[in-house]
Amino acid sequence: MLGVLMVNHPKYSVVLTYDEELQQLIAYTVDPNVLAELVAERMGVVLADEHDFKLDDEFARQLGVGMLNTIALGQPGIKQYMSVTQDPIDKPSED
Repeated sequence: MLGVLMVNHPKYSVVLTYDEELQQLIAYTVDPNVLAELVAERMGVVLADEHDFKLDDEFARQLGVGMLNTIALGQPGIKQYMSVTQDPIDKPSED
């Protein structure tokens, strides 16, 4: 049996930003304690409890759409590149 190399990472949060000039989405890892000070009294959206905390493919898709929509509120120029389905995508029935 092959051993799995486990790397211990410190706890971190992820910040996603859009650089309009470079037309790039950039994700940064940030210490949660530092981030807490930066986001105090800012808009926050709870995303995971409406799906009974099932982090499945559809949740990941909706998370991505939500993040892009949130970025577009402050940087509407990104909308011209967005071609995403806003609503949940129905799964095929399992007959």
